[in-house]
Amino acid sequence: MPHNPLSAPKPQHALDITERIARQLCHLRDERGISPEELADRSGVSRAMIYRIESGQASPTAVVLNKLAIGLGVLLPTLLGPGDYREPRLNLRHPVASRKAQGTWQDPDTGYRRRTLTPSTASSPLQLSEIHFPAGERVTFENAFGEATVHQQVWMLDGQMDIRLGDEIAHLRSGDCMAMTLDSPITFHNPGTKEARYLVAIMRSGK
Repeated sequence: MPHNPLSAPKPQHALDITERIARQLCHLRDERGISPEELADRSGVSRAMIYRIESGQASPTAVVLNKLAIGLGVLLPTLLGPGDYREPRLNLRHPVASRKAQGTWQDPDTGYRRRTLTPSTASSPLQLSEIHFPAGERVTFENAFGEATVHQQVWMLDGQMDIRLGDEIAHLRSGDCMAMTLDSPITFHNPGTKEARYLVAIMRSGK
């Protein structure tokens, strides 16, 4: 049964992540001059679903979010939206994202949670996220970044994960760190009986 991202209680200071994604999707489309119809063609996500996400009527799954990111030419964490710009430390030359400014998003299909750590105002090409991945769940992401090269590292903090990239599979345990180039579909699977927790560092280079 799919997990409901709205079922868990939220602290009062937390921004609504569905609205955050909706605003960011609209902003990124407008910034690039891409219509919903064109984004649908680029991403493989239906125009109707794009409208529902932008209007806040739907919370995208991890797979849909990844497709939209590829269609827009951005990394997935970028779609989770900026934090509260009223926070003074986000507007520094070397910005700091407080804990409350780090948006947490939950996949409605698998229940996995992604917390964006990198300040939304940072100009660095490196983006950090903390992932909580439920036991027994699995998700596959497409990777089609054109001429750009995307590097990713996964550092296991707790639990275990099986990561399949192309024809290779890695069995990660607590403390392990895997470095990869995202040039083919990648599948994350937690074969254990408890939640896995890991850090993801991702960086894009080239066009």
